[in-house]
Amino acid sequence: MIAIKKARKLIAADPKSPSSITLSNLVYSLESDQHFNLSELYALDIKSFSLAMEILQEWRLDRYYAGKSKLFDISYQTKVLNSSI
Repeated sequence: MIAIKKARKLIAADPKSPSSITLSNLVYSLESDQHFNLSELYALDIKSFSLAMEILQEWRLDRYYAGKSKLFDISYQTKVLNSSI
């Protein structure tokens, strides 16, 4: 399973978890060319950190455009959901 698909499933399963929020912020930053605080990555558990690194690799390759758009959509929804807290 590719990282983008794994991240989408993880975020959809629990959009309020710290890992989901950080991964959503990372994806949102990558897609919108916004600032992302790299120290947020170090707060992740090792599994989520590895997933974030995989996302960066896949994003750079830009081979999974359809998967990226779905992941960006759920990341944006998560960002909106958590900004209203």
